Amino acid sequence: MNILLVCSAGMSTSILVEKMRTEAVARGLDATIEAVPESRLKEHTTMDVILIGPQVRYLENKIRTAVNVPVAVIDNMAYGLMKGDQVLDQALSLTGTAHA
Repeated sequence: MNILLVCSAGMSTSILVEKMRTEAVARGLDATIEAVPESRLKEHTTMDVILIGPQVRYLENKIRTAVNVPVAVIDNMAYGLMKGDQVLDQALSLTGTAHA
């Protein structure tokens, strides 16, 4: 599974990506998880789900119309607390993948 997080600059989102990767490994999931600024979204063509950082939630409609994959804004509380497990669960639920 390819999970892409879209953010503004990527500083705090990169911390969340690392926590999500750690959780994916602990669950035995084959997942590629990356964070990119919206300006680089077009460079990524093999994603299964896109999660948008709460600070750039205004991009949701623009991104949703530009791609053919599930798109959602990351839960505010999970983002603020850097809960990689919860954000991974959010991504899995958007793709219909069972939580491991």
